[in-house]
Amino acid sequence: MTTVEVSQRIPSFSLPATSDKMIKLAELKGQYVVLYFYPKDSTPGCTIEGRDFRDNYSKFKKLNAEVFGVSRDNLKSHERFKEKQQFPFELISDSEEELCNVFDVIKQKKMFGKKVRGIQRSTFIIDPNGKLVHEWRKVAVKGHVDEVLQVVKELSQ
Repeated sequence: MTTVEVSQRIPSFSLPATSDKMIKLAELKGQYVVLYFYPKDSTPGCTIEGRDFRDNYSKFKKLNAEVFGVSRDNLKSHERFKEKQQFPFELISDSEEELCNVFDVIKQKKMFGKKVRGIQRSTFIIDPNGKLVHEWRKVAVKGHVDEVLQVVKELSQ
């Protein structure tokens, strides 16, 4: 798969998610899709970001937008994280980095002085026709979800 850029169509995908679901892009047509990529389940920043999406989820739904969290964690880890934080949206397991590669979110990062490959916190909005319409990279958690919600509002008018 190739990397996608703003205004391009998202390649078809089908990936496993929490609640025994397969998330298929083709089945999401007709609504906005917010994909937020995060490094790891149950870590401080990822928990805060997930809670912010959780607390604003009904606002996204009113704007005809579905939210999905994406990381490389397995489904068992995702299920625990989702249940503990009471997320109303599904978490996609991208252990093979299929979606990560499409959105080019795997980067070299430094952790405790060592170089590691990991997900760079990023968020993407896909329009009802399956086209990428907005992206944020190197996301800072504080205030981010409010910004995403504002852009979805503007797009849906």
